[in-house]
Amino acid sequence: MKVVCESERLIVRQFGLSDAPFIVRLLNDDLFIRYIADKNVRMHEDAINYLKQGPMASYQRHGFGLNLVCLKETLTPIGMCGLLKRDELEYPDLGYAFLPEYSGKGYAREAAENTLKTVMKTCSLDTVVAVTLRDNLRSNKLLETIGFSFKETIELYGAQNNLYEYLG
Repeated sequence: MKVVCESERLIVRQFGLSDAPFIVRLLNDDLFIRYIADKNVRMHEDAINYLKQGPMASYQRHGFGLNLVCLKETLTPIGMCGLLKRDELEYPDLGYAFLPEYSGKGYAREAAENTLKTVMKTCSLDTVVAVTLRDNLRSNKLLETIGFSFKETIELYGAQNNLYEYLG
């Protein structure tokens, strides 16, 4: 699996089908379902389909996608982070999600900052957006911390969201 970037504590690499058990765990976390969506990934086969049709298809189509984030020392998977290209948005957007036991330790910021800079450079992107639910205070704060600017409130997938923009 291709390594996208590394930081002091993390390795961010493209997903492989062997990451299916982790995907089942992450996508069924209460906070993932509350703040992102219920992707209806309950079993191993669902995770394989999610990986093939989501991140892996995106790597082929756009040269980027969601990636696995793991601890450098132990290679323990702790979350995902990457850029997505949604039809509903003009620019690629930054997405991330981490298991609850790894939140509040700066991992999301470290992964988001490094992934954003690396992918923008390698894919020659000058604008990236991010979308979060208005009540997802931690995510809103993280985006502002790494240099995103609040642009407007938009409706996406039937909910009011904050739209942020990052100019590289």
